[in-house]
Amino acid sequence: MMDKTLAWLWLADAVGSGCQYARELLDLWPDPEELYEALRSGTQAPPFCLSEGAAAQLLDTTPFDYEERLDHCRLTGVEILTPDDAAYPARLRELPDLPLVLYVTGEKACLNGGRYVGMVGTRRPGVYGRQAAFEISLALAQQGITIVSGLADGLDSEGHRAAVQAGTPTVAFLGTAIDKTYPAANGPLRRQIEEGGGAVCSEYPPGYPGKTKGTFLARNRLIAAQAQVLCVAEARLRSGTLNTVGHAERYGRPVLAVPGSIYSALSQGTNELLRTHRAGVLCRASNVMELLGEEPPQPAEEAAEFSPQAVSDDARAVYASLGPTAQGIDALCAATGLPAGRVLAACTELELYGGAQALPGRRYIAL
Repeated sequence: MMDKTLAWLWLADAVGSGCQYARELLDLWPDPEELYEALRSGTQAPPFCLSEGAAAQLLDTTPFDYEERLDHCRLTGVEILTPDDAAYPARLRELPDLPLVLYVTGEKACLNGGRYVGMVGTRRPGVYGRQAAFEISLALAQQGITIVSGLADGLDSEGHRAAVQAGTPTVAFLGTAIDKTYPAANGPLRRQIEEGGGAVCSEYPPGYPGKTKGTFLARNRLIAAQAQVLCVAEARLRSGTLNTVGHAERYGRPVLAVPGSIYSALSQGTNELLRTHRAGVLCRASNVMELLGEEPPQPAEEAAEFSPQAVSDDARAVYASLGPTAQGIDALCAATGLPAGRVLAACTELELYGGAQALPGRRYIAL
């Protein structure tokens, strides 16, 4: 008797990722094993909604051609989820272009039953974008919300790292084979995700030999679909991030964007989303919680607003030289004319009074 997973692998390989007729195909033939039998007996022509290439591959291959792949996945701990599997992500099941097969490492249980927020943005962010993505993701993860992203360089990684730090599962969708981490430098982060109860998912099997052109854009739809709210921390005017936003709009998912400096190219994309009302304003985690219909936790005590009159002359001079762009001690010495020791003391004073924040590398921004 055939393992039905083989029939799903056969159908998914023929159809390919991101097929806009996947839902229509399953409405016609919900059981791929029955489709195979009908094609083999000659009583059924390939479904009309498929491309010529997909139809030809269905006729030229059989489910049994995929036994080696199925065995390899089982031996290496790669789960194979299909739409008739209870563990398959419910938020993906009704998509018009749902994945017919999803390969998963880590803990598949986190793919259902949670609250899901996507965090995306540029792969080459500035300090501002990194800080916004990390801190908002951390605050959400601390409330038990599952961060969804793509394990890419930049702001994807910040979202996942924040979830790992909070000890909350996070979900990553890859644009590569399930057994490949791109970039390779994120290998340790992937292991932390998997060991922390999170999941790494891909439409592409181990050792995927096909072209990768378009695979990252195809996976963007899965990030958007799994998320109840999509957050954009920082994005250029032309970027893959805006492709993810387009999918979120197509699926009816609300989008929030962090406003940025009008002088920063890194914020042109997010500012344009806000200007054209394609996104709501994202300034803090509570903005997301409100969209999820939840009351954000209230701080025990509201912090007093910083007043320059409350600090020393040196601290006021340093504060006047600070802004949203991080500055190091040398730059502040040059701007204020103060020696390094006094600048350092002033920065510490500003931190204590809530006027500045220290970033890695002894750099400071105004609050």
